[in-house]
Formats: sequence, structure tokens, C-alpha cells
Amino acid sequence: MSENVVVVGGGYGGIAVAKALDDIADVTLVEPRESFVHNVAALRATVDPSWQDKIFISYDGLLTRGRVLRDRAVHVTDGMVRLSSGTELAAGYTVLATGSTGPFPSKIDDPAHGPADLDRLRDNLARASHVLLLGAGAVGLELAGEIAAAWPGKAVTIMDPGREPLGGRFPEEFRSLVRRQLAAFPVRLKLGTSLRTQPEPAPGSLRPFTVTTDQGEVIAADLWLPCFGGRVDTGYLDPALAGARQPDGRLTVTPRLTIPGHDRIFAIGDVTAVPEMKTARNAAAHAEVVAAGIRALLHGETLSPEHHPAPDAIVLPLGSDGGATYEPSMGVLGAAETAGFKKTFYLERYAAMLGARTDTPTSM
Repeated sequence: MSENVVVVGGGYGGIAVAKALDDIADVTLVEPRESFVHNVAALRATVDPSWQDKIFISYDGLLTRGRVLRDRAVHVTDGMVRLSSGTELAAGYTVLATGSTGPFPSKIDDPAHGPADLDRLRDNLARASHVLLLGAGAVGLELAGEIAAAWPGKAVTIMDPGREPLGGRFPEEFRSLVRRQLAAFPVRLKLGTSLRTQPEPAPGSLRPFTVTTDQGEVIAADLWLPCFGGRVDTGYLDPALAGARQPDGRLTVTPRLTIPGHDRIFAIGDVTAVPEMKTARNAAAHAEVVAAGIRALLHGETLSPEHHPAPDAIVLPLGSDGGATYEPSMGVLGAAETAGFKKTFYLERYAAMLGARTDTPTSM
């Protein structure tokens, strides 16, 4: 019954599907990073050093029967995954879970340098007088809340060319709640505005600068961070599979999360073009569907489980005591409920999955 399963990528979806199949298949997880990065808590770790080491978790305890190879896939075809080391892995089933990259600190792509990079940014933020955040999506709003809560009175400005936070996504009741909490810090929210040119200093560095908006306003600050722009890399696909790649690199998948025409190659998480928010929660839902589908195939059954795009939902912390939540079945929830949901940033869940023992930070 056992057959090789190669999971390419060790993010939220990759570790979940590898763990779920470890008891029934010969699982190989291919991941170039030395440890899992719990990016869900990265913005809290940016301002609170008690979180810093907690978000980096070794892969050593993830699999009992399978193995984790610290390597990178450079060529994936039906039945084979070639690695940058030159190793070729036979793959009865392949799961593409390479996720996305984004601007630091919301995404930390290099765990080897992550703690030092966070130390440096935290020190610069503490000394900055005015922080400019470009992007009023979930990352920009959450980071603004973290900075304002950690250093009360520090000037923080969020700028976005869109006229509504979160691109107008989610009900007005939710967006109004976010606006009121940011205003109370206070955080300046400048919407419908963009910059004529990008700030000259490197992101996260401490250096006074001025920028001019498209409306002619001059803004002086001494630290800025980009809070937009996720990217995926699917250049490893064989030409026979590359037809599934959309212009932004994301992959078209069937309802069963397979590459069309290839019923043993799956894709999950951010790398897919499934029309839903790219979240750890949705990646885990993908992993559940794929693990059930591969189990069915290993038992000689028809591949039946399907994934239906999840409706918009968000838990948006704004500092340790604030935030707003929207979930269709519950509606809009306020600061207390949101702070409770994100009290541990679900750290214990991922530590348990990875077979790690960790103490949840208490400085909330």
C-alpha cells in the first residue's frame, strides 16, 4: 500500500500534508530552510523579543517514518522531482506547497538570519520618530497596531492608493472598527494616496528622509517598510505542467487540488490560484483535502474529496489588546475577542505538529 509522496515546500500546508500521510506513505519533505517559520506571529516578534525565538521551529520532530531533505526543487515532472543538489526523487505522488514570499518582517524567508534581522529592525523601530508603512492591507494594519501599542506616542502613517483599508474587502462595520482603533493610538491612515517615488533609504533602516505624495504633500519620516506584494515561484515546473501556471505564477487546480490532467500532482496553499484569501487556515484546509485524496488512491479508491473556496474571514490583531475579527457565521467581533483568538498566535498547534516543545510567550 505504501508509495512515495514528495512534498515540495515546508510551510503551513506542506507540514500538514506530510504529517497526515506519514503513517501510510513513504513521505519526503523537500525544504531549503533550516527550520519552519511561524510567520503568523512574525509581526508580534517584530516588536516583542519574547516571541523572537519561538517562531523558528525545527523540522526534526515532524515525521516519524518519513524524512525532511534540506534542499530545493528545481525541476518537477510527473513522477520525478529533481533537487538543486542533483538528487532525483521518484514520486508516486507530488504535492506542490512552495508558498509565497513577501516583504520582511511579515515573511521571514531565512531563519538563519531571522533573529538578527528582527533584533536590528526592533532597535531601529524603537529609535524611530516617524514610521511610514506602505500598504493598508492586513499586513500594514497589523504592523501599525503592533508598533503603536509597543511604543505609545510614536508617529505611524499608513499609506495606500486604495480608498478603503483592506481594499474594501469585508463589511463596512469591520472596516470602521479597524479605523476607530487605529485612530485611537493614534495612527494616521492616508488612503487614496501614493508616492511619486519610493523612499531612498533601505526598508527598515533608520535614516531621515522625505517623500512627496501624488497630491503634492511632503512627508518626513525616518523609517519605512513595504507592506504589500506577495510573490510565488513555480519556475520549477516541467513544460508539460507549466500550462497550469497563470501570469502571476500561481497554479490552476481542479476542485480536488490536482494539476489539470495530472491526477497524482497536487498543489496547495499560496501557490494555487484558488479564489480565496491566502492564509495558513486555508492552506491547512487544502492539506486535509489532499491527504484524504492520496489516502483514497493508496487504498485503490476513487479520488473524491474536493475543496470549495473559503469565504472571506480574518482575525486582525491591532496590538496585544486590540483588533477586529470577521467570520461569516459569527459576524464582526471586537478587540477583546480578537485578542483572545490571537493570544498565542496558535503557536502551540504548530509546535505540536512539528514535535517541538515550546513555551508560549506570556508578555501579551
